[in-house]
Amino acid sequence: MTEKRQFFRAVIGALVIAFAMPGAASAQNLLEQIKSAGEIRVGLEFGRPPWGYKDANLQSAGYDFDAAKLIAEELGVNLTIVELTQPNRIPFLTSGRVDAVISTFSITPEREKVVDFSIPYGSAIVGVAGPQDLAISSTADLKGVRVGVVRGSTNDTALTAQAPDADIVRFDDEATNMTAFVSGQVQAAVTEPATLKSIVEQNPNRNLELKFTLVEFPIGVGLRKEEPELKEALNAAISKNLEGGSLNEAFQGYFGTQLPETIQAR
Repeated sequence: MTEKRQFFRAVIGALVIAFAMPGAASAQNLLEQIKSAGEIRVGLEFGRPPWGYKDANLQSAGYDFDAAKLIAEELGVNLTIVELTQPNRIPFLTSGRVDAVISTFSITPEREKVVDFSIPYGSAIVGVAGPQDLAISSTADLKGVRVGVVRGSTNDTALTAQAPDADIVRFDDEATNMTAFVSGQVQAAVTEPATLKSIVEQNPNRNLELKFTLVEFPIGVGLRKEEPELKEALNAAISKNLEGGSLNEAFQGYFGTQLPETIQAR
């Protein structure tokens, strides 16, 4: 009898230890883990104004940052920002270093094979910029032209597909891309109108301008696949802030225009 009691006590003790171990947390879905931790870890790039940047006081700012704050607030958790660059958005997600990516993450069929997305919370127009004396008006004119673009981005994919004869120079992030553009290391650059506006204001003597539109992308929150609870919660948070006008107000403040009707109608 004593041996049986000792045996059962040992079994119960082992079960208690097993459930107390960190591995037990894996039974929770990611949304439950986020709620339990009281924080959501969001990957965001700060070298891409006005989506993400540091202001004059080195404080985080930008539409992506504001959207992340609104979503975290709706989830009822604290926001923890993990800085990243465009090329490592997917690796940071799939490795578990972040719970979500809110960093001008355009929704494309190629990316949807690897990660999941929320409904769009924004839209990005991408164009090719150059100095006023550079005679280009379409991708056909880019043959032999040195064009800067961020490596591994949807901008890179679009440029490669539409201008195969261009001399494409790839950079790790938008800040480096713009530095190369302003310094003349590249003749043209793929960027967004809002980013170009900031660059033009800072470098008025360079006579830079948007030459033509390359592509337009819907922007969503990136998350790992097989996390339906988190996806539903993100969609609900985005929908509420679209309906309430908070996201549109933030977008208008940074871009000077309203969110497209196709985004607001969701």
